[in-house]
Amino acid sequence: MNSATQRLLVAGPAGAIDVALDYPAAAALGVAVIAHPHPLHGGTRDNKVVQTLARALLALGYVCWRPNFRGVGESAGEHDEGRGETEDLLALVDFAQARARTEGLPDTPVVLAGFSFGSFVQSRVASALAARGAPPARLVFVGAAVSRFPLEAVPPDTLVIHGETDDVVPLAAVFEWARPLELPVVVIPGADHFFHRKLPLVKRIVMAGFGKHD
Repeated sequence: MNSATQRLLVAGPAGAIDVALDYPAAAALGVAVIAHPHPLHGGTRDNKVVQTLARALLALGYVCWRPNFRGVGESAGEHDEGRGETEDLLALVDFAQARARTEGLPDTPVVLAGFSFGSFVQSRVASALAARGAPPARLVFVGAAVSRFPLEAVPPDTLVIHGETDDVVPLAAVFEWARPLELPVVVIPGADHFFHRKLPLVKRIVMAGFGKHD
């Protein structure tokens, strides 16, 4: 993402997880794990929406971990339709929290963010963490692929951002998913699935959702 971005391999259930790591300029408030879109359709951790989420969360004070899913970059394994990807992100959350403790952040809030397919995986990760008794502090879903994958139920403070003209995941499908959860949806007028020319606005919405303005 920038010259300060670190790249490392973290041990996961299927082998190495290829991760990009960024630290905020000031003292960290917690850790954020950001998941990319579908790997079989060109999704990687360097996707522009994923990088925008990382920039917003960095500005908010979170250490940002951007993994490549299985079979992408140097990540081991093959695409597993969300199952293995969930296991990998759970392992990465554990690793990120352990590292934060060694760096003097003993009580580590975890933010999970995902774009498209990444939102589906993060809904599963959040459910698994909640079952452990350690739910994430916040979820951020952008272009959530609710019409393509069975997302888990999420907390009512989940930040959901969607494009008005998304032709990959229709806005109507997002409302159908969000309605029974009584979950607000932030709609960006004129935005498509990839938020072309709307990424600065995505960043501002994420920061405002956490109570801070750019």
